Amino acid sequence: MKLNPAILFTVAILVLNSCVQKSKTEDTPMKTYIYPETKKIDAKDTFFGEVVEDPYRWLEDDQNPDVKAWIDAQNKFTFSHIDTIPYRDKLRNMLEKVWNYERYSAPFKRGEYTYYYKNNGLQNQSVLYRQKGNDEAEVYLDPNTFSEDGTTSLGGVSFSKDGSLMAYQISEGGSDWRKVIVWNAITKEIIDDTLKDVKFSGLSWQGNTGFYYSSYDKPKEGSQLSGKTSEHKLFFHKIGDKQENDMLIFGGQKTPRRYVGGEVSEDENYLIITAAESTTGNELYVKDLRIKNAPLRKIVDNFDNNHAVVHTDRDNLYVLTDLDAPNQKLVKLNKNNLDLSKAQVIIPETNMPLTVTTGAGKFFANYLKDALSYVVQYSTNGDKEREITLPGNGTAGGFDSRWEDDIVYYSFTNFIRPTTIYAYNPKDGETTLYKEPVLDFNPNEYESYQVFYTSKDGTKIPMMITHKKGLEKNGINLTMLYGYGGFNISLTPSFSPSIAVWLKLGGVYAVPNLRGGGEYGKEWHDAGIKMKKQNVFDDFIAAAEYLINEHYTSDSKLAISGGSNGGLLVGACLTQRPELFAVALPAVGVLDMLRYHKFTAGAGWSYDYGTAEDSKEMFDYLKAYSPLHNTKQGEKYPSTLITTGDHDDRVVPAHSFKFAAALQATNGGDNPTMIRIETKAGHGAGKPTSMLIDEAADKYAFTLWHLGIGDINP
Repeated sequence: MKLNPAILFTVAILVLNSCVQKSKTEDTPMKTYIYPETKKIDAKDTFFGEVVEDPYRWLEDDQNPDVKAWIDAQNKFTFSHIDTIPYRDKLRNMLEKVWNYERYSAPFKRGEYTYYYKNNGLQNQSVLYRQKGNDEAEVYLDPNTFSEDGTTSLGGVSFSKDGSLMAYQISEGGSDWRKVIVWNAITKEIIDDTLKDVKFSGLSWQGNTGFYYSSYDKPKEGSQLSGKTSEHKLFFHKIGDKQENDMLIFGGQKTPRRYVGGEVSEDENYLIITAAESTTGNELYVKDLRIKNAPLRKIVDNFDNNHAVVHTDRDNLYVLTDLDAPNQKLVKLNKNNLDLSKAQVIIPETNMPLTVTTGAGKFFANYLKDALSYVVQYSTNGDKEREITLPGNGTAGGFDSRWEDDIVYYSFTNFIRPTTIYAYNPKDGETTLYKEPVLDFNPNEYESYQVFYTSKDGTKIPMMITHKKGLEKNGINLTMLYGYGGFNISLTPSFSPSIAVWLKLGGVYAVPNLRGGGEYGKEWHDAGIKMKKQNVFDDFIAAAEYLINEHYTSDSKLAISGGSNGGLLVGACLTQRPELFAVALPAVGVLDMLRYHKFTAGAGWSYDYGTAEDSKEMFDYLKAYSPLHNTKQGEKYPSTLITTGDHDDRVVPAHSFKFAAALQATNGGDNPTMIRIETKAGHGAGKPTSMLIDEAADKYAFTLWHLGIGDINP
């Protein structure tokens, strides 16, 4: 997240908002920070004849005792600072108070039971409940019992179609590597051995005989948390068999692919397999399960486009594809003619990006209209039946259920409206409220709206801005600018307790929809990849300049934040325009662009980034913006708090370690560079509530303090 502080420029008390009580005085002496020592080694790479020094490479070895000692020293240094900020505990109390409300998922029915997730408020993990008819609901599966500290989480559940069997995944310490437990869904008795080393996988049942899952072999070099993984494999696990005897269905040495997934259609007639080399573009295969020893048939034999089967009936497959349709279309494909170019169009492409969900015998087209949800109901013949009236401008999710259900559920949220669940009847279009949360936050006191600003090359970029009603544009408001800009991911409005606290503090929260995302379809995505990646950074910098020029804030009151690819965004922008921001919060970021592809499944990100080994031109481009390689000796950088987790096996923490070391070594200003390394935490999924609150409190304390805020009044 991003925090944007307010400037104190007068002797009189300036009330920035109802919670920020006072700022530090202008004559507060600057503090010189003495960082823990980080040794340098003689390590280097050669790219197209150019030698690149890499003195902090030893920090890549997560099994090295010296790295563990470095982590301890850096955390001690960071917390020795954060723990002295006088209102850190106040912030935690504020966060805990807002966070403490009941949260529900939409219900789903399996067999005779209805299931749903619920969190009482401060539970570390949400609990899965079940209910039979009008009987009282009972706890079905409680992940809070998996570990004492809440760091072992539930990674997903899958029921057989009749609801009698269930398999669920668990993640330990936030790792993407999972274990799978199989039990009798009715009695909750374990009926099989635990499967291990499952990664990037769904679980899809074929009748009651077994299920499909995906995984990699353990890395041949490096640890399981950082070693490179390349050959994803789809297996079928038969209940009662040992995992080592599971049948290899696709992948491995015969058909090596980086990502492989398998799913049995809801009608159990087909096995659908997707295979990909990167995060964009996939092959598509189908097998008719009604025919004994039926062959695996190829629908798409290249990685040029994206394809997903969203529904099947007896003889047809309904495929969502961007083939000849950058914003995607839904087509109907007969099993006897798998030529996608000749498929019947059911939902045509429009000027808005399309995703499709199914339920209650209908298709639901969920469009993005300037990054806001717009939903239309269609019949299986492609007849447009109705536009669905949503509760407001924001993000609608769900609209999926079993095909034979009568009701579908959907969620709605935006930056000031907590996620609310609705029941929808496709027959008459009637919507009824299912679950509405009650919490310590009044949406009526705030406003959230969309603006458009101009980026460096003239492109218009949308941005959502949220703040208290009656905000004065005086140029000194605390402002948090959050971005992502990559991997075709769309940043749509959603509620977060931590954002709510920022708003309660009187802060402005701004989210631009940068190129590289999916807000305007494939062309928008492709405008922010490889040799066009600088567009993403330019869009973000232009957003900051807009907020300053429109007098929302100033460069001394502006904080920037982002995670993962957004961590790269923050790292690139703070090294390119260090004077523009007061605070930078890069989280779990991709920060070494010359070596990112050498760890875990990082090579799969090459569609967006390219790699330093592709060509001299690509190497030069990556090196020119790679945050690690663009710290400059003596430069005055913003106050920077880098965050990562020691179990992050997606974006390995070495990115953050090396970047922190480089910034500490080169920073010539008085603003600190610190790193907060969470133990027993990964890339973010499954992180317990207590850990989320602690991290948010630390980030906010650091940000507010270095934006000049001396105290707060919760």
